[in-house]
Amino acid sequence: MADQARDKNDARLTERGRATRNRILRAATDMMYVRGVAATTLDDVRTASGASKSQLYRHYPDKDALMRDVVALQASEVLEWHQQYLTRLKSVRGLERWRDALVERVALREGAYGCPLGSLASELADQDEGIRKTLAQHFEEWEGLLRAGLERARDSGALRPDADPAGLATGMMAAVQGGYLLAQTARDPGPMKLSLDMAIDHIRAYAADEGS
Repeated sequence: MADQARDKNDARLTERGRATRNRILRAATDMMYVRGVAATTLDDVRTASGASKSQLYRHYPDKDALMRDVVALQASEVLEWHQQYLTRLKSVRGLERWRDALVERVALREGAYGCPLGSLASELADQDEGIRKTLAQHFEEWEGLLRAGLERARDSGALRPDADPAGLATGMMAAVQGGYLLAQTARDPGPMKLSLDMAIDHIRAYAADEGS
């Protein structure tokens, strides 16, 4: 019902109105990622976006409404980035390429701020049940990209038939989130690389041959 109402509201917006809403949402997403949700106020978002108070409250009457769209935008961007690597995944070497890109991405920020979705989950999952469920769906989709890639690797013979793509994907997701947290506190991407290397080594143990 909420999505249907939002679609109707979107249809009523002019091009200028959509641009204003997107500017507000982008400012909120960036600020909440760097500062955190609790430390970001609607006034902060209004100032950063250059919107008037009436414009802000027209599109987002309260912070909860804004947070829901922030979660959706962050999830869309995170999943889009991972899809470019994981939708083609079918070998251990593919995992290594994805790891290298992810570690490089973390290194650009020297580990700061952590995972865009994980950071939201740590703040919101115990505060808002609806957002928790939404975040769980996004994490499930992310994990599903890994699971599907590992299934392709198993089905193509790169991994042995006894490999469990679902379990391996869950372990890899745990390595990703743990790596993000350690890199954030250390301000160093090294722990991220180490955690991913250990998870990939575990998957490599199921490789049908060393060349896979």
